[in-house]
Amino acid sequence: MDEKNNPPPPPEEDPPELTLASEEPEVVSGKDEKHEERGLRPILPYPNEVYVLPLNRRPFFPGMAAPVLIEPGAYYEVLKIVAKTDHKCMGLFLTREEDANIYKLEPKDFYQVGVLARILRIIPMEQGGAQVILNMEKRISMLEPVKDKYLKVKVEYHEELPPHKISKELKAYSISIITTIKELLKLNPLFKEELQIFLGHSDFTEPGRLADFAVALTTASREELQDVLQTFDLQARIDKALILLKKELDISRLQSSINQRIEATISKTQREFFLREQLKAIKKELGMEKDDKTMETEKFETRLKERKVPEDVMKVIKDEMDKLGTLEMQSAEYAVSRNYLDWLTIVPWGMFSEENNDLGKAEKILDEDHYGLKDIKERILEFIGVGKLTKGVKGSIICLVGPPGVGKTSIGKSVARALNRKFFRFSVGGMRDEAEIKGHRRTYIGAMPGKMVQALKNCQTMNPVIMIDEVDKMGMSYHGDPASALLEVLDPEQNKEFLDHYLDVRCDLSNVLFMITANVLDTIPEALKDRMETLRLSGYIQAEKLEIAIKYLIPRNRKSMGLKSTDVVFTKDGISQIINGYAREAGVRNLENNIKKILRKVAIKIVRDQEAKKKPKKITISSKDLHEYLGKPIFTSDRYYEHTPIGVCTGLAWTALGGATLYVEASVAPSEKTELKMTGQLGEVMKESMLIAWDYAHGLSDKYAHGIPFFEKSIVHVHVPEGATPKDGPSAGITIVTSLLSLLLKTPVRDDLGMTGEITLTGKVLPIGGLKEKLIAAKRSNLKTLIFPKENLRDYDELPAYLKKGVEVHFVDTYDEVFKIAFPRKTLHEKEALVRRSKQKARRTRAS
Repeated sequence: MDEKNNPPPPPEEDPPELTLASEEPEVVSGKDEKHEERGLRPILPYPNEVYVLPLNRRPFFPGMAAPVLIEPGAYYEVLKIVAKTDHKCMGLFLTREEDANIYKLEPKDFYQVGVLARILRIIPMEQGGAQVILNMEKRISMLEPVKDKYLKVKVEYHEELPPHKISKELKAYSISIITTIKELLKLNPLFKEELQIFLGHSDFTEPGRLADFAVALTTASREELQDVLQTFDLQARIDKALILLKKELDISRLQSSINQRIEATISKTQREFFLREQLKAIKKELGMEKDDKTMETEKFETRLKERKVPEDVMKVIKDEMDKLGTLEMQSAEYAVSRNYLDWLTIVPWGMFSEENNDLGKAEKILDEDHYGLKDIKERILEFIGVGKLTKGVKGSIICLVGPPGVGKTSIGKSVARALNRKFFRFSVGGMRDEAEIKGHRRTYIGAMPGKMVQALKNCQTMNPVIMIDEVDKMGMSYHGDPASALLEVLDPEQNKEFLDHYLDVRCDLSNVLFMITANVLDTIPEALKDRMETLRLSGYIQAEKLEIAIKYLIPRNRKSMGLKSTDVVFTKDGISQIINGYAREAGVRNLENNIKKILRKVAIKIVRDQEAKKKPKKITISSKDLHEYLGKPIFTSDRYYEHTPIGVCTGLAWTALGGATLYVEASVAPSEKTELKMTGQLGEVMKESMLIAWDYAHGLSDKYAHGIPFFEKSIVHVHVPEGATPKDGPSAGITIVTSLLSLLLKTPVRDDLGMTGEITLTGKVLPIGGLKEKLIAAKRSNLKTLIFPKENLRDYDELPAYLKKGVEVHFVDTYDEVFKIAFPRKTLHEKEALVRRSKQKARRTRAS
């Protein structure tokens, strides 16, 4: 009976006192001469009907003595009944299901073969129930149930072969089992005592008893043990027992191997630990090894030997190292002091990378990395030339300003490569904390130096190229103003003694070449702008984009996608169509993205051909194929009108993304009074520019449109298209005047004309900015005749020749010159005015 089953209700009466046997009786069946000769009391014959005691976990075998716990309940009542009988026997049968409820069992719920058990001793328990010592006598089979209050059945007994009938083969099996048991005991000594008890009661002439005992030693499953129990044929039973015993031996060997391996690992680890501790103690006694604090100090001293540390910094380091020596390693201040010394000693004091002063080599590197940008390259070569004469480039801060995608960041990398300097880049876009630049105070938890000191640590040289990206997008908060913190960094007169709040010692940044990038200059504070030399990257025209795509973008992305030059070819007209129809921005980022998109689709085609075991064909990308790869063109034309209508004039504008064409449209409608209406999401400066243009055209209307009243009782609506885009700036002044005069004269402006310039109330045309971007926008929109202010002639002369090719540029000082270019032919109104003036002159002559 298994102790894990739920106990039944306690019995109503106390258990009777039972006379317990003082020693294990010898079991006999019927008359046994041997038994009688030894003078022992004969045992009564075995009963034909026995009460059933269920077993859940494992069956018992004949020849075993085992304790069984019987809890209060029905089976305890059975125990009391059996204890009062002369034979004191009961049947032990294994349930078919391990988790069966033992209080609701029927004969069909048991395996039919079990053992007859005789009660040797009953030990009552304090909490109720009893522990019963049972001796397993014989194999029995369940025949049929007997009508009784408790489960009782008729049984049949199974006798073993007498010793004189045991064959040599069975004896050999017995010897094999004993040998296996001995091997098993070497690996698992838990069964040694049981084997000694068995050998005291058995010998090799009883192979059946030996097989039963051997099986009982194993950890086989309940079904395997029951199978051996109900095998009556001795040859088959001993064969099964040997197989189970061999399996147990294999498992024990594997378990022993695992245990030995684990114990060896643990023992080795423990042994190494103790030896290491002993070695450390011995070395410490002999002065051969220091503790962790001494090792840290030696590490700092080793770093200092490689550096040329300034005297004032060296004094701080020595003081801090003396302080570190007095602190306990477990204290919080020790960690602060140690980290401070780590940063002080890791800064590359006095370490410089050897610069490249070869102009030819530098020029070759710049040409390899970038197409065009002649002015930028010349400025970098000037740096190298000056550095060769002055033994190093210093005190220079270059600010690269231009729209996204024109290569500002990559220029910084190329400059570092050309100068043979280390390169470090970080972005200040959205930065609001000045501690990012100048470091935190050491009193704060998690304090760190600023980006400048981190850059020196990463580069391990005092003369790297440090690129500060997106300087026009810095923010400001209660943490401070990082733009103001940059003033000390970028001022050549101040950065010689740059003070980081964390290091709290002076650091010379004058040997660093700073490169700044920004999209616009308007949001950069004037004080910061004053410390930088501005170089503009205005974007690329179609010819430049074409060369960049052929020389850089296509080869680089083709290689990154695993394609060969024999797999795909781009024609020049195909690239030109990508530029015009899908990527008109000033930079080349969208152009590269479209090229990548095409190459990805090409890669899919090649892989599908390979999977279909077709020979891949060379794919040519021309303007006709772009629809398949990129869809319909995004851009058709920047120009709204092929033939400019009356009241419309084309201006040129500068944006953060490059240049663009800007239309000014004017229309007139009857009204009670003369009025100007402005739309197009205009900024304050542009609104003022419109009012100036209105007043100028109104004041000089008789000069440009003699005899024509200036929009009397009319409302004039001036609109700048793309109303969702904010527009501001004064450079549309002459464009607005021309639009108003075109409406007044009812004469269209020249179709291919574009203009830009600020106008004053006296008609003076003032200079504008972004000339290069506006020229590029004009060429993109196919405008052939351009009007620029005369004072921008100097900027125009600095432009490369290929940008000037194909356009006719007029530089004007006053609006009179603009009028003659915009309206080259005599208008109908002008002819009528001349006729009227000649008639008036003739009348005056006759009158005189």
